[in-house]
Amino acid sequence: MLIRLLSAVFLLLLCNGLLPASAVAQQEARRPDGDVFVDKQGVLRWQKTKKEVALFGVNYTTPFAHAYRAHQRVGAAHEQAIRQDVYHLSRLGLDAFRVHVWDVEITDTLGNLQENEHLKLLDFLVAELKQRGIKIILTPIAYWNNGYPEPDTGTGFSSIYSKAQAYTNPRAILAQERYLTQFLNHRNPYTQQLNREDPDIIAYEVCNEPKYSKPEAPVTAFANRMAQAIRATGCRKPVFYNIAESPAVYDAILDANVDGVTFQWYPQGLVSGHALRGNFLPYVDQYPIPFRQDKRFTTKAKMVYEFESADIIQPVMYPFMARSFREAGFQWATQFAYDPMAIAFANTEYQTHYLNLAYTPAKALSLLIASKVFHRVGRGQSFPSYPQDSVFDAFRVSYREQLSEMNTPEEFYYTSSTTTQPKKAAGLRHVAGVGSSPIVKYGGTGAYFLDRLAAGVWRLEVMPDAVPIRDPFEKASLSKPVTQILWNDQPLQITLAELGAISLCAA
Repeated sequence: MLIRLLSAVFLLLLCNGLLPASAVAQQEARRPDGDVFVDKQGVLRWQKTKKEVALFGVNYTTPFAHAYRAHQRVGAAHEQAIRQDVYHLSRLGLDAFRVHVWDVEITDTLGNLQENEHLKLLDFLVAELKQRGIKIILTPIAYWNNGYPEPDTGTGFSSIYSKAQAYTNPRAILAQERYLTQFLNHRNPYTQQLNREDPDIIAYEVCNEPKYSKPEAPVTAFANRMAQAIRATGCRKPVFYNIAESPAVYDAILDANVDGVTFQWYPQGLVSGHALRGNFLPYVDQYPIPFRQDKRFTTKAKMVYEFESADIIQPVMYPFMARSFREAGFQWATQFAYDPMAIAFANTEYQTHYLNLAYTPAKALSLLIASKVFHRVGRGQSFPSYPQDSVFDAFRVSYREQLSEMNTPEEFYYTSSTTTQPKKAAGLRHVAGVGSSPIVKYGGTGAYFLDRLAAGVWRLEVMPDAVPIRDPFEKASLSKPVTQILWNDQPLQITLAELGAISLCAA
């Protein structure tokens, strides 16, 4: 839809957010050059430019487990759903993706890789992420079955070996070595690249949340053996290993021959069964690492494989968490987990987590702002304690206003109505928000995006109204919607220096 106003052209794409990605304009992707390496100081760098890596995004699980089955139940085609969701991840400015692969769905009990629908969908997802310039870290071993919240049906090696057996049982160890070898040598039919050679899969985390106990020597030996299995394929990408899940044996992981260590953050716990209320910003003011001065630790790259403000719908937590990650030295952080749009109406995938651009617009835009925080704040940069740090760099976070905000001469983003004046209205190139601001007056509840494409040409994307109808963190069911999408006509007024004042009706 083209609208001519005076001498300017205003390009209006009314996107309801539920269309395939092909129905909307693709953003220009950020594509850092080449693979990565870890230098002697434990800094993850781009191989070609030698610049520091800083990547921020989500976990997303449509190819596997409950998400896979739920798409079948609601009649959603998996590939189309993946394409839609990956567009939204790109629309949020995210450039990182991580998933623990449900090995139980793509292996047999001996660790042989199975060419099946789950593996095909993972390959398709990787190809879609690559097209959007989103970098990938895969965790090949998940160590659990596929049932939650239903009965288990997986038949791979993780269906017969517990986490405790995984690093002590010789047959379990052999199965994992066999699987890692075959997974790294798997050729993606969509990209025609081997997993171990794909430049957009920048690293591997060996396994997801292992459970270890003392003595420590068997733990170190197992970690080394798994890392060697990856490297024996010819893979030269960094190998990460989880250190957060079994803190009693952290020495065993620091002694292992791995390039990086991985952490998670669920600061207020998980699965409360209801939405948490109150100001939780003090809980995410700093990310503590007891052994951060250990020389073995300082020479390893640092990654946050999962994080979430669980059972909290407030759009203020992510920017603080992103800043705390950077202060602690992390170069990668991926939220767990972005809800597929096809089933986000019921929040069934993980009831304690809830994030989707269409269904939780304010929280989603807080993730967009958090990504900007992660990219702008320097690694190791320090900040004062809360509440003195509520305003930092180009950002402002207010619990009272339920507002996260970014304001630069070219970008203006906000999660709820704000009276803040843009830093340089005439220089704006990108605006995104929920509610109203001095730039946009909007009567709807969905998110919207304004992007300058060229002189006098702007693109507008408007999401439909998202209306909460019950607590999204109660026990979930596909028969119990928690948020409803409404196709309302909503008044929209835009004031841009380049175009003047514009009044529209968004539907």
